[in-house]
Amino acid sequence: MSVYLAASALEDLSLPSPMVRVILASILALAISIFAGPRFIAFLRNHDVGQHIREEGPAGHVVKQGTPVMGGVLFLVAAAVSFLVFSEYTTQALTVFFIMLTCAGIGFVDDLMKLRHRRSLGLAGRWKMVFLVLITVGAGYLAQRAGQPTWLAIPFTHTRLQLGLLWYVLLFFIIAGAANGVNLTDGLDGLAAGTGIIATFTFLSIAVVAYVRSSPNPGLREPRLVDLAILAAALIGGLIGFLWYNTFPADVFMGDTGSMGIGGALAGFAIMTKTELLLLLVAGIFLIEALSVMIQVFSFRLFKRRVFLMAPIHHHFEMKAWSETKIMVRFWILCGILCALAFALYYRSFIVFNFLRPLPK
Repeated sequence: MSVYLAASALEDLSLPSPMVRVILASILALAISIFAGPRFIAFLRNHDVGQHIREEGPAGHVVKQGTPVMGGVLFLVAAAVSFLVFSEYTTQALTVFFIMLTCAGIGFVDDLMKLRHRRSLGLAGRWKMVFLVLITVGAGYLAQRAGQPTWLAIPFTHTRLQLGLLWYVLLFFIIAGAANGVNLTDGLDGLAAGTGIIATFTFLSIAVVAYVRSSPNPGLREPRLVDLAILAAALIGGLIGFLWYNTFPADVFMGDTGSMGIGGALAGFAIMTKTELLLLLVAGIFLIEALSVMIQVFSFRLFKRRVFLMAPIHHHFEMKAWSETKIMVRFWILCGILCALAFALYYRSFIVFNFLRPLPK
């Protein structure tokens, strides 16, 4: 009997516990991103992969001309390697992984076109929408294979709104909105990376809470929630390593590759944790950035007047002589407040968001 117990203990020690794997995923991604960073940045410089600054942008950004771009490849590869090492390859996590990489792929093509044509305009908007529709189709298929429910959780109401086929339309707006929102936010050193870390950490916390509460018996808890947490942790680790080189003044920019990859990941986490409505808060900064552009365009076309000195809104504050660092930190703070509120709503209404169990009558 004692031999059997000893063998069982050794077997348990041979495989890291779920939460240890989450931590190790973040550490591995961070290490890859940090240590590969200098060589990767040097590679971009040697191959003249530099940022092209819009002529109509803030005058202070001219000095950033030629800064290596497409740095998103660094943290996405770091996150991908770490996730693949520690993952259990559940359909839920692989769906988020698919959305993240395919959205990053759109950004990668966009970055390549900008570099090839030596201008700040890349892939046409209509083609981005076509590719995002295809990504939505793929994500919807994978979600259906995973048995993902098609209801929408309404906080405080003890209600799950059954959407049926409309849920797949919602998927498109979530994926397209998040990807483009983060893309618009990526205009200042460290802004998109920092807010992306905070938002992703919120989904990491949601996945961990859902895992712990999935069963009082640790052996019966849901592995798919661990897998989501591992992917979130890997992305956070990769982003922290990238932020080391992206803080003001940045040595490298993430480009559309990185920003759309982050947006895709956030959309995927919201879809697979059934927190679609909470994404409005978790991605609140990105929503504000997108709305500022929409308001600016609408106001100018209809009234020939501009609401903001420049859009997206972070450029408005630049024009008001705020430093990049001040804007970045204040946006980080606002993002943290919105994400904390989102997590509080999730915890308060956990029964409604818990897709593993039906609502009690």
